Amino acid sequence: MEPTSLQEAVVTFSNQANCREYVVPRRWNGGVVTCPTCGSDHVKFQPQHNRWQCSNRHPRRQFTLKTGTVMEDSPLGMDKWLTAMWLVASNRNGISSWELHRTLGITQKSAWFLLHRIRLAVQDEKSGVKLGGEVEVDETFIGGKARNMHADRKRCVQKHGHNTGGKAIVLGMLERDKTVRTAVIEDRTKSVMQPIL
Repeated sequence: MEPTSLQEAVVTFSNQANCREYVVPRRWNGGVVTCPTCGSDHVKFQPQHNRWQCSNRHPRRQFTLKTGTVMEDSPLGMDKWLTAMWLVASNRNGISSWELHRTLGITQKSAWFLLHRIRLAVQDEKSGVKLGGEVEVDETFIGGKARNMHADRKRCVQKHGHNTGGKAIVLGMLERDKTVRTAVIEDRTKSVMQPIL
């Protein structure tokens, strides 16, 4: 039931039952719904309220698909969230909040909120883990030419004594077919780059 076009995504995710079928196996391992508060799998679905209730007695017994996720504090329904996620994942060049606002029929402010939450959800959780296998490392200079800078910015660059033409030095590390990590560094000396590598 994976949508292959925007029209299929809108039609599929407009039904709450389809949203549940799509999210439950992806959120809970093996498709067994568990309480986000206590971890118990003794839960009962309440179709009239579109939520589950844990059989154990504790605060926050009732929960929905959005509880404990990046969608939790949003008044937008799962139809908007899942369609937005599909759009972000299927657009190779990214999508702007304005395009999302026009496509979903929500405000631009809500579309901006959705995009930031979705990007937060897909961030690499292993940012502190070392890269392994074949890793390629290179640095590049990013920024405009010093002659095109405002006088204040040019003075600041000259004050710090960077001999990079006023550009920032960015170090990039690529683990083959997996992760890319970048870092802005002060200069290209061994004493600065060695600890990062």
